[in-house]
Formats: sequence, C-alpha cells, structure tokens
Amino acid sequence: MSASKAAGATVRAVTRRKPVPPRAALTLTPAAVQRIQSLVSQKPGTIGLKIGVKQRGCNGLSYTLDYVKERGKFDEVVEQDGVTVLMDKKAQLTLLGTEMDFKEDKLSSEFIFNNPNIIGVCGCGESFNVFTPEEKKKSGS
Repeated sequence: MSASKAAGATVRAVTRRKPVPPRAALTLTPAAVQRIQSLVSQKPGTIGLKIGVKQRGCNGLSYTLDYVKERGKFDEVVEQDGVTVLMDKKAQLTLLGTEMDFKEDKLSSEFIFNNPNIIGVCGCGESFNVFTPEEKKKSGS
C-alpha cells in the first residue's frame, strides 16, 4: 500500500538573485557592543560573553551572562562590530529576534533584552515567559 501525497514540490536554483544574508538571532546596540568590548578587555583569555537561560523568578525564566574562553559544541555565535556573543543551546529559541542593549544611570547598569517573544515579565523585570510554538500559532505572530 502506498502513501498518498498531499502536494508535490519542486526545487529550482535561482542564479540571478544575490543571496540574502541570514539575520542574526540576536542583534546588539552600539551601547551593548561598547560595554561588551569593555568587559572582555578586562578579562584576558576571554573571547566574549555567553548568554544562557535558567529557571528562576516568579515568571519562569531568566537570562544569565558569563565570560567565555571557547565556543561550546552547540553554541550559536553572534559576531557584530568586533565583539562575540555566544548563545547557549537552551537560550537560542528564547532569543530569536531579540535586541541586546546596555543602559547605565545613577542607580544601575545592566544589559536589557528587547525580546518580541516574551509574553509576560515579573514586576522586577528579572524573569519572563516566552511564546510556545502552539501559543505563537494561536496568536497569529
């Protein structure tokens, strides 16, 4: 018994168009680039920062930032304006389309993640929830 096909598909190589460069999963603002350069220059032997995610806080997830000396097997690499940011395998889906910024004022200095996938944050802004694939389909995003 043969399986029925829903539809056929054809692949064609298009040679007239320029390849579209892939968008980075994470983009950095000039302020974030400058701060990462400053931090990495103070730690000899580091190649950049690594973003991870862990269960924490009242809303579920929280980002972690660590110095990194070498790339892990499954790390996603983002290189922009001379800095390197690695994304841990577990953090990659939560970071897609995110802009990483850096803000400093009289009371604090911190990296800020402007993430379009977040559906809820706690009052202090440390933990968050993201769309699951099912929720994203339902919302039409």
